[in-house]
Amino acid sequence: MSPVFVGLVGSFVLLLLLFLGMPIAFVMMLVGFLGISFLSSVDAALPLLADNLYGAVSHYPYTIIPLFVLMGTFASSSGITTELYNTFEKWFRRLPGGLGIATVGACAGFAAVSGSSVAAAAAMGTVALPQMKRFGYDPKLATGVIAAGGTLSFLIPPSLGFVIFGMLTEQSIGKLLIAGVLPGAFLSLFYALIVYTMVKLNPKLAPIVPQRSTWKEKLLALRGVKETFVVFLIVMGGIYGGFINPTEAGAVGAFSLFLIVLIKGKLRIDSLIQGLFETIRISCMVIFLVAGANVFSYFLALSTIPTQVSTWIMGLGVSKYIVLSIILAIYLLLGCFLDAVSMMVLTLPVIFPIVVSLGFDPIWFGVIAVLMMEAGLITPPVGLNIYTLAGIARDVPMADIFKGTLPFLLAIFAVVILIAIIPEIATYLPKLMLK
Repeated sequence: MSPVFVGLVGSFVLLLLLFLGMPIAFVMMLVGFLGISFLSSVDAALPLLADNLYGAVSHYPYTIIPLFVLMGTFASSSGITTELYNTFEKWFRRLPGGLGIATVGACAGFAAVSGSSVAAAAAMGTVALPQMKRFGYDPKLATGVIAAGGTLSFLIPPSLGFVIFGMLTEQSIGKLLIAGVLPGAFLSLFYALIVYTMVKLNPKLAPIVPQRSTWKEKLLALRGVKETFVVFLIVMGGIYGGFINPTEAGAVGAFSLFLIVLIKGKLRIDSLIQGLFETIRISCMVIFLVAGANVFSYFLALSTIPTQVSTWIMGLGVSKYIVLSIILAIYLLLGCFLDAVSMMVLTLPVIFPIVVSLGFDPIWFGVIAVLMMEAGLITPPVGLNIYTLAGIARDVPMADIFKGTLPFLLAIFAVVILIAIIPEIATYLPKLMLK
């Protein structure tokens, strides 16, 4: 029996078990272990499984995961979300769709201190949604902009998306995080433009807020972004300047936000305990997924499937951008059924070697991949941000929330195309890093 056939059988079994509801981390470990045992030996498979499990929980750089999640917990507790929204609302309220644009700005600001898109959607849902409802915003637009804005936390550093991509592909997490800055700014701008255009074409979607803000009020409102700016500057400035590594940056960021919560007198024991439990839950999930992906990747390497697929694609003689388009279409389809992290661990063992063999920059592709994962957060029927927001906006049907996010998918695709045409948007800042 050829190794390739064994690899195909293993991949089929993996998909079958996933459809039956088995957790993806354990599916990948099981299939990987059985495949390695068949292609090599049980004596080779057992130590490999043990080493990957132990390595995933003991590898020092992986501590960045709980630290970035903890940053989001402290950011939510500190009231930063409300302050950010109030600041942007003062500046943009008189524009068509001004409250929606303010929501995008606040989501981008929150993303700068939090790596969790679900936390961002939940936090902004409680702050921005009541205001938009109060001024008569269309429910689809209001919920859609919040759900889409929440995805920015998966792209703008500190981003768990880049951390997981770096762990799975052994790329520099620091460079990946820095690479997300400009694309994150472009996507935020495109989101805001979509809100503005929609309301300009159909003013009934979002009545203009009658109250005007004076220049004094606008300038005073800028105080609401100072904490976010300082934390982002410390964390990303430290990484960019080579003063601290990403793991240390996560620790510094979490501690800085903890001090902010403490100084503002908003530290509550119940919220702290709940945040710590959520941090543990997410961290354990990601670490087991990475361990499972590593075992499955070793099995695929033994089966030679990635090598064979790469050789076959190279022999087709088609443009590498056609291959990239096919990969993006696969990600878009998978995003309808899998969460972002699961998509990464399931596909990167096969897709990443193909991308590298085609001559694409690994950091550049990391940005493209994370953008496509973002799309998966708001595509039906398994958009995590949609389900999060549905729990807050109980009077808005989930189908309407999904419809509300569709225009913002165009923004994600536009940024992907833009980065494909101008790769320097993703690669310029990482190349300037001092370390």
